[in-house]
Amino acid sequence: MDADFPAPHLQDILDHLPTRPGVYLMKDTQGQIIYVGKAVNLRSRVRSYFQPSTLKGSIRANKIARLVDNIADIEVIVVDSELEALLTEINLIKAHQPFYNVRLKDDKRYPYIKVHWQEDFPKVTVTRRVARDGARYFGPYTNARAVYETLDVLRKAFPYLTCDREISGQDERACLYYDIKLCNGPCIGAVNQEEYRATIQNLMDFLKGKSGDIMEELEQRMNDAAEQLNFERAARLRDQLQALDAVVQRQKVVSPMHVNQDVIAFAREENDAVVQIFFIRAGKIIGREHYVLEGTADENEEEIVAGFMKQFYEQAQDIPPEVLLPHELEEAQVIETWLRTERADRKVVLRVPQRGQKRELIRMASENAAETLGMLRAQWQADTHKQESALNEIQTALGLAEPPNRIECFDISNTQGTAIVASRVVFVRGVPRKSEYRKFNIRSVTDHGDDYASMREALDRRFSRWLESQDSSNHLPGKKTDPSWQLLPDLLIIDGGKGQLGVAVEVLKKFDLFGKVPVVGLAKQREELFQPGESRSILLQRRSQGLYLIQRIRDEAHRFAITHHRKRRTKMGVASQIDSVPGVGPARRKALLQHFGSLKAIREASEEELATVPGISSKLASIIKAEL
Repeated sequence: MDADFPAPHLQDILDHLPTRPGVYLMKDTQGQIIYVGKAVNLRSRVRSYFQPSTLKGSIRANKIARLVDNIADIEVIVVDSELEALLTEINLIKAHQPFYNVRLKDDKRYPYIKVHWQEDFPKVTVTRRVARDGARYFGPYTNARAVYETLDVLRKAFPYLTCDREISGQDERACLYYDIKLCNGPCIGAVNQEEYRATIQNLMDFLKGKSGDIMEELEQRMNDAAEQLNFERAARLRDQLQALDAVVQRQKVVSPMHVNQDVIAFAREENDAVVQIFFIRAGKIIGREHYVLEGTADENEEEIVAGFMKQFYEQAQDIPPEVLLPHELEEAQVIETWLRTERADRKVVLRVPQRGQKRELIRMASENAAETLGMLRAQWQADTHKQESALNEIQTALGLAEPPNRIECFDISNTQGTAIVASRVVFVRGVPRKSEYRKFNIRSVTDHGDDYASMREALDRRFSRWLESQDSSNHLPGKKTDPSWQLLPDLLIIDGGKGQLGVAVEVLKKFDLFGKVPVVGLAKQREELFQPGESRSILLQRRSQGLYLIQRIRDEAHRFAITHHRKRRTKMGVASQIDSVPGVGPARRKALLQHFGSLKAIREASEEELATVPGISSKLASIIKAEL
């Protein structure tokens, strides 16, 4: 082992670590957080990473060795208890998604069913954001399509609102949903508030797994209606029962004891891992979800399960009193405390069953996880084959020395010369890497119709940052830089024809990169690719994987540029309207927008409210009110 291991500045940090509970953040040379952990004793825990005994012999040894090799700095946060350390660790992992932590693969938010219970007449919607707003949330789910399909069925049994009407019960006419029996018409007084909320309460109970009592009640009401010769109502209740039965038939009874449990198991192969979770409510499996994990290579089973639980239950809304696990966890006690005090407001027990029905549930979940992982790996391999085929086709067509694993594409967006923006999208091995998408607000172009000058500025700024990243002074520990600027593309695509391509060639020559970075121009009309110095264009074969990839990259660059352009144009529109008011400059405009939040709110504010903003006198408030 290196005589200077660990490096002197790291050894100094290790020598002065506190012995209190806390969280440690390990960073690389770019200042990026690559691992977050918690400890009861920070000094003991962090120093253990650098002990020879830790770097050999265990299943985690390879992972720890790779982590330690990349540590350039260590930061610690001291807290008062292990529970507080756990909470801080969860929040930091969620915020930074460190490379060496076990983490949920998708950076998107998962969908939830949201019941707007805080409203007098609650709507039911699907959302990807959970807020403390008095609503009831069910999820998270991994399959948005399945969520909508489930709601389509449940709406037949529990008609609910989706519109934004203000419900008074006095409307003359209901909407189409009332006519097709998907809303029970509180807007026209067909049901009152109490009756409507009772329907929504039944829907929530059903989502919680309490289907038996609800179906018995509906059946009794159907029979009563039939006895009273109210056949229309009886038929409607019959349809509701059939809709619910379609959902219940997919639910498997696993316990006659009406228990509420989550069952967690996982499977992994090579560097891929999938967690399967069964949701058991009232003794029935009411749903199951799988989650793909990253950061599991050379990780032990205990860390994989604990890492998943901390991220999943940080966002889960329905936590049962018992969670069945395949392995004992070192952190079990503190996780139980966290779930009880912070998430469920009641006792939650983690169990590792050794025999009997509960052990059978673990086995069943493990088998499902293995089957799911097998299907996903087959899908990923098929996708990888398509991507490799596409890159090989592009390599051959353009005469490149290697397949272009890293492709960058630039596009310009403007409307009548206003709010000009450029976008850069990045595809790595045929897959979009959205974390490296970047946008450029074009500042130097005075002729707003000059797309060539706009492209020149964007490319100049991109490669200027590459040049700056080569300076070793920018790699000081703790100094944050954008690592995506350090990498040169294997292929640079310019959205435009020969003129735009010429601009790109000029910029590459300026940075002595022409010939080192292959570049092509992509003309929109015939999907033609132009290379520097070539008069004839290249047309990839129609319906080829290579053409599909080029089109996807171009479309993604265009979408990203347009999205940012619209936001900027909207912002400029608001700013210009406020700036047109005599006496209001950038500072007062900023103060008004910070105080009221939008142009609409400023317009609606009274003179007295406007005058409460710093820098806005009563006289100026009167002018603003009159002008806007």
